[in-house]
Amino acid sequence: MSYNTKKVSIVIPAAGMGKRMNKDINKQYIELKGKAILAWTIERFDNNKYVDEIIIVAKEDEIDFCKENIIKKYKFKKVKDVVAGGNERRDSVFNGLKKVSENTGIVLIHDGARPFVTDEIINDAIKEALQNNAIVVGVPVKDTIKKVKEDNTIVSTPNRKGLWAVQTPQGFSYELILNCYNRGIEEDIEVTDDSMLVEYYGHSVKMIIGSYKNIKITTPEDVIIGEAFIK
Repeated sequence: MSYNTKKVSIVIPAAGMGKRMNKDINKQYIELKGKAILAWTIERFDNNKYVDEIIIVAKEDEIDFCKENIIKKYKFKKVKDVVAGGNERRDSVFNGLKKVSENTGIVLIHDGARPFVTDEIINDAIKEALQNNAIVVGVPVKDTIKKVKEDNTIVSTPNRKGLWAVQTPQGFSYELILNCYNRGIEEDIEVTDDSMLVEYYGHSVKMIIGSYKNIKITTPEDVIIGEAFIK
């Protein structure tokens, strides 16, 4: 079921090691209340009525593990494929985008380690991406932000009113994001998220409200917070 006649596809990059977690296991497979973080994340999209298909991007040597211990174990119905990631996040996302169905209209790209995305956020992201071609989910920053030099000397204090913390999903017209990635990979453009690439090529991106609970599990402290959210 889609908002339009074309498909809504989800690409979930889950190939990162997560060095800040200080564990040998990929952070996506760390458990929250007995279920892997990645499984919690996929479940949110698998249960959403507007999502048609899901592409998981995993480390090449973890593809079989992901299929057996995540996809089959929890009987996810919308996962179309599990593909191998690349050297950088941008390469992993590009690998995922190339596996999306040709008749896809909208793609949402969402971190595998961000398991608390809600139906409301997903629906808003799809709706806004259809209207604006490129959107990012985020929240206004609560803290005062300082810009510092390499020696940690403060350079400036930006006005907090115009600053947002970026989350995922980030949503795009499939044609737009695929074209931007094709160019970005060919021209070796370095970016830290998908919207940066779209911005780089001169396209407008709209920010929409997410949730302060829509956290990315990155550190051991995040695991404690995540388990508290599940309770």
